[in-house]
Amino acid sequence: MSFFTPRLGIDLGTTYILVYVPNKGVVLREPSVVAVSDDNKILAVGNEAKEMVGRTPDDITAYRPMKDGVVADYHVTEAMLRYYINKALGKFNIFKPDVMISVPAGVTSAERRAVVEAAVKAGAKTAQVVKEPILAAIGAGIPIHEPRGHMIVDIGGGTTDVAVISLGGIVVSKSVKVAGNKLQHSIIDYIKKEYNLVIGDKMAEEIKINIGSAIPMEESEELSMVVKGRDNLTGLPRSIELKTNEVVKAIRHDLREMVQAIKDVLQETPPELSADIIDNGIIMSGGSSMLMNLQELVYRRTGVKARLADDALYCVAKGTGQALAHLDAYKKAVVAKK
Repeated sequence: MSFFTPRLGIDLGTTYILVYVPNKGVVLREPSVVAVSDDNKILAVGNEAKEMVGRTPDDITAYRPMKDGVVADYHVTEAMLRYYINKALGKFNIFKPDVMISVPAGVTSAERRAVVEAAVKAGAKTAQVVKEPILAAIGAGIPIHEPRGHMIVDIGGGTTDVAVISLGGIVVSKSVKVAGNKLQHSIIDYIKKEYNLVIGDKMAEEIKINIGSAIPMEESEELSMVVKGRDNLTGLPRSIELKTNEVVKAIRHDLREMVQAIKDVLQETPPELSADIIDNGIIMSGGSSMLMNLQELVYRRTGVKARLADDALYCVAKGTGQALAHLDAYKKAVVAKK
């Protein structure tokens, strides 16, 4: 690896892409959205493209090339990676970077290859893909090399990754395609069914962040917000007031699936490591793990204390950066089996 080769860590999320540069930290966090014209020209990427979602004329489509954490549209993902790599390095950079990219734990070898190829075509000198739970654990400050069991639950936009890590590797893991986006869709469906009101993704995300909770709250403590949308019958704009416990009701099935994934992994964990997990607790990372009272729900359902990692949103991105900076130390954990 030459002295001049820049290094980038990329958290290739379904909803957001984060780029980490060693010694600088997270330099970019933009939505993984691309606006494409009818004749397949890329018009905008990231923040600019997200602004267009739901607001584009017929000949422009704004969509997400990543589905459930993996590449759904190869051509567009490549263009998106090129944009982020160039933006992170600045226009005067002439050296191709070594790139490390996160992928969900349940990724297939074909999906892994697609990510590597897209990155190399987008201008990377070399590309390594690493499973998300390993990176989230490194970013959360878990000493992954110890012969002790640590459980990490990484809840992003497209997938919930649950893994038990010991001696630098994943012992048991499970990846389910239920995470932040699914919660938003459930909120949209609930409001349509209960109020005959059609709302968009952006509004659903605001509801989830501002008043969402994993467990019901006392009436006196409930939060509420005004939700604006389009009346399904008249087609006219209308607003309603929505309360926290309604959001709890809307997303409870999705949360049950997430918790079930955690239980499944706990049930398959060797007894010695289970004892460690009871001592260390479950560490939660990823944007959607910040849902109010989610740690409490996990504790109630599993009997194991759960806590939110510091900088939960940036754990995976920080993990890529730390692994890049100390590649030799993390070589075994990072160079995953093909």
